[in-house]
Amino acid sequence: MSEKVLFITGASSGIGAATARAAVVAGWRVGLMARSEDKLKALRDELGEHNVEVLVGDVSELKAQQDAVKALIKRWKRLDAAFANAGTGVDQPGVQGGDPDEWSDLIDVNIKGVLWTAKVVLPHLQDSKGHFVVTGSAAGRAHIKGSIYGATKWFVHGFGQNLAQEMSEWGGRCTVIAPGMVNTPFFDTPKPDKLMPEDVAEAVLYALEAPQRASVREVFIMPT
Repeated sequence: MSEKVLFITGASSGIGAATARAAVVAGWRVGLMARSEDKLKALRDELGEHNVEVLVGDVSELKAQQDAVKALIKRWKRLDAAFANAGTGVDQPGVQGGDPDEWSDLIDVNIKGVLWTAKVVLPHLQDSKGHFVVTGSAAGRAHIKGSIYGATKWFVHGFGQNLAQEMSEWGGRCTVIAPGMVNTPFFDTPKPDKLMPEDVAEAVLYALEAPQRASVREVFIMPT
């Protein structure tokens, strides 16, 4: 089988789903991980069962990610790229007014979830000299008053660049995708004047399909 394989977390909607669509059009097979089985199956029906492996699970659980990647490797015998896209936010901003339980959930998904993805996929990416992509944020490139969410994205940006150095030792690549506000279900109200998920998906595919001689370390996208 010649088609490359991409593992995507947070794949049931928004940026993850848009990236799955763009990747399939570009000739990739995709493993889609999220908690919403119904949404993943609907996306599989849209994109074709021969292109999609549905992987239901919670990215904050290491074993769930291990099981997902194991199933993906069992089906297609390879992994060429991973997109650690799953993320969450908080309802109560700031430190004094913030909710520690929300902070715990935020760290489990935005930090631990990314670490678990990297831990699980890196041995396979080393075999394929593959590519790790992670969703950062404009909030991880600027200081925002009291933003715990922004602080988790600062971690993502730092980790992504550190991982790029590690992966370069064996010919792998790592890219942080850093969008500004995107019109996704992440927000309670529509943001039609902001970026669309497809804009971010195009950036992911740009990084993935760059010539092997070029390592795109970061793509920073802002709405006009």
